[in-house]
Amino acid sequence: MSTQPAPAAAPATAATTLSISQQIAEFAANLTPDAIPADVRERAKLHALDVAGTALAATRFDFAQHALAGISNLAEGGNNSVIGMNIKLPMRDAVLMNGILAHGLDYDDTHPGAIVHPTASSFPCSLGVAEKRDASGADLLMAYILGVEIATRLGVAAGGTMHTQGFHTTGIAGHFGCSVAAGKLFKLSPQRLQYAQGFAGSTASAISEHRADGAWNKRLHPAWAGVGGITAAGLASGGFVGTRKIYEGEDGIFRSHTGTRFKEVDMGAMTRNLGQEWLFKEVAIKPFPICHLLHACADSALAIRRKHNIKPEDIVKVRALLHPETFHYIAEPPEMRRRPVSDYMAKFSVQFVLAACFVRGKFGFAELETDALNDPAILALAQKVNHEADPDSAFPKYFSGGVVVTTKDGRELVHMEKINRGAGDRALTAEDITEKFFDNASLVISKPQAERIRDAVLNMDKHSARDLARVLALG
Repeated sequence: MSTQPAPAAAPATAATTLSISQQIAEFAANLTPDAIPADVRERAKLHALDVAGTALAATRFDFAQHALAGISNLAEGGNNSVIGMNIKLPMRDAVLMNGILAHGLDYDDTHPGAIVHPTASSFPCSLGVAEKRDASGADLLMAYILGVEIATRLGVAAGGTMHTQGFHTTGIAGHFGCSVAAGKLFKLSPQRLQYAQGFAGSTASAISEHRADGAWNKRLHPAWAGVGGITAAGLASGGFVGTRKIYEGEDGIFRSHTGTRFKEVDMGAMTRNLGQEWLFKEVAIKPFPICHLLHACADSALAIRRKHNIKPEDIVKVRALLHPETFHYIAEPPEMRRRPVSDYMAKFSVQFVLAACFVRGKFGFAELETDALNDPAILALAQKVNHEADPDSAFPKYFSGGVVVTTKDGRELVHMEKINRGAGDRALTAEDITEKFFDNASLVISKPQAERIRDAVLNMDKHSARDLARVLALG
């Protein structure tokens, strides 16, 4: 890989004359671990711990074993680690597998305004490259944060427009974040970091057709973003020439992926206050293993159930209040959502999730098992759930939502969540995140093993990336 010295950054007064990818490249090439605020670095470790827990839990589900079987049919040799699995794979195959584990349960973090899951692509990508190159843990942490920042900014710039065109923005944005994260670990010059972003635009695609049949495609998207980002950085390291205006060009990523809504794109968000304002701090950690757009509604249903001691047989109808732009993703067509054919489809059904919350008084992995998907009480109540527009929604800044229940005795019970739990000033605490990690890890490993991983992740910047990878792989 190229290790040539990076040219000096362009003067700030000239920034407006540079393309977006060039501004990002200059910033990334000159970034040092100490330039990232301490609170961002500490929060990033907690997000890494969170995704380590979700990846560990994922290893007990069948999709993980099928993914490993398919990847193993392609892989030859390799020395990179896989989270929760004592196996070795080539670097890009390990990143692919780790990305599938990270996002496979849809329990990983999300930036609400971007509608992007950034850690599921950036952490596996950065871990894989850092392990391969024997980078320091501090450099791994820096690259991971950088990848999250770029992917999140792209999602904020798009503002939901890619989702409405049938794309899963996480997979698109992740390609660019990972190209920069990997390029930073490859020690690319600004010019070659710009090329890497250009290449990412040629491989960035993540289609949302999985919504129609509950297929597993979405689990692949951040994983493939990691593979694409590494490939882009690798090509750039060899001097392969990439396009220079991949964001703002006439055929750039925003025009090609937002269709008729291109005029809504805020391209300035890609570089606005870059290095001064860290969007990482806005990324939310999930309290439920379901689509983040549903969390406020789930909490609202549980709040009504607790407060009024309501029973499923007391309910005449349920109105789920959501932003209209989320309808196609989690509520429509209602006939399909009311009887999900898989656990994955259930994660994206407001009808099923609310019914399960009222019937069982909680929503966790158990509510996604076969017995829950076939539970007559849940399915019957799901038929009574309808969705409507929330006139006071704070979407997309927050994933607002609420529930209105009409009872047999004529009462109308209402609960609204303007800011979804886990986001904004309702962010999960370090204690909350650690508890979630142990809950997930306990599905597959012992408490001492989980404590060893916790300590390694929260102190990653004090050790080598290979040390961390070995611990995560239960080595």
